[in-house]
Amino acid sequence: MASIVAYYICKWLDKKNYGVTTIFFGGGTPSLLSAEDIETILYSLKQKYNLRNGFDNTEITLEMNPGTASLEKLIRLRYIGINRLSIGLQSANDDELKLLGRIHTYEQFAQTYKWARQAGFENINIDLMSALPGQNIDSWINTLNKIVELEPEHISAYSLIIEENTPLYDNLDKYPPLPDEENDRKMYQYTKKYLEQKGYFRYEISNYSKKGYECKHNTAYWIRDNYVGFGLGASSMVDNIRWRNKDNLDKYIELLHFNDIQSIKEDIDELSTNDCIEEYMFLGLRLMDGITVKGFKDCFGVEIDSIYRKQLEKWINEKMLEKNGDRIRLTEAGIDISNVIFADFLLD
Repeated sequence: MASIVAYYICKWLDKKNYGVTTIFFGGGTPSLLSAEDIETILYSLKQKYNLRNGFDNTEITLEMNPGTASLEKLIRLRYIGINRLSIGLQSANDDELKLLGRIHTYEQFAQTYKWARQAGFENINIDLMSALPGQNIDSWINTLNKIVELEPEHISAYSLIIEENTPLYDNLDKYPPLPDEENDRKMYQYTKKYLEQKGYFRYEISNYSKKGYECKHNTAYWIRDNYVGFGLGASSMVDNIRWRNKDNLDKYIELLHFNDIQSIKEDIDELSTNDCIEEYMFLGLRLMDGITVKGFKDCFGVEIDSIYRKQLEKWINEKMLEKNGDRIRLTEAGIDISNVIFADFLLD
C-alpha cells in the first residue's frame, strides 16, 4: 500500500505548484506500517514537493496506538524523519478502555511512551476522551494526573460524541450510563483549569500545549489552509474545492494503473463564497485567538459587519463573544455553548 500511496504522490501535483509545511500520517493506525513503508512515502514527498521549511524543520506527525511499535521501530521512525507522535490513549482506566473497544492497556501505553522518549521524540501528543460511559469526575482527574506526570508537549482532550451506526451507538443500552451534561461540563472546566496550572495553554477548544508546541497541521484546518490527502478515503481541500478519494482499494489501484488521477476523486464540492465565509467563522472561532476583522476583509473583500452585524451584536451583548480591538473570540461562557453560536453564523 505504501508504494501505491507513493505513486499517487508522485503523480498528483508538480512540486513547483504546491509548497508543503506539514506532513501528517493519520487515519486508522498508520503506525502498523513498517518504518520502510513510511520512509518510502516520505521519500516521494521530498522528491516531488517543495518542503518550504526544509525536511528537518517540517512538522511530521505519525498517529499511533499503544502497542503498535517497538523501541527499535520507534528509533527507526525518528531516524527517517518522523518528529512528532500523536498517541491515542483516551483513558488511563483499563475498564474504560475496554468499554471503548480499545485493545491496549494503560501499562502498554506507558511502555510505548517510555520507548518514544528513549527513541528521541521531543514532541508528543496524547489523545484523551472524557464523558465516557460510567465515567465520573474522579476517574477523569486520575487520567489527567497520570498524563501530566509524563509531561507530554501536547494534550488533546475531547468529550465523547456518540456517532450513529457505530458499535457504541447500536449497543448503548448495554453500557453504563453516560455522564449527564452537568458532569460533562465539570470535566471540561476542570481540564482547562488543571492543565493551565501545569503549564499547558489552551489554544483551541479541545487542544492544549506547552508554549511553541501547538499542532501546526491541525491549526491549518482551523484557518482554512489548503491540504491534500493521499490514500483511500483521504480528504483534501485546495483553493476552496473539497473532495475525498475513493475508498475501494481495487478501484483505487486500477485508476492509478491507468494514470487516471482525477477519477480517484469523488464527492467533489466547489465551495461557494457563503460556504467559505461560514467556515471562516466557525472554524476560526474554535481557536482561542479567534478571528480578526482585518483577516475577514482580506479574505472576502467585505466588512464583517455587513454580513454578521446582528449575530455579533447579539453574542457580544450576551457576553458569549468578546471584541478586543480587531479581534473577535469566544468567552469562557461562549465556549460552553459554542455549537449554538457557530450555528448562528450559517448563512441562508
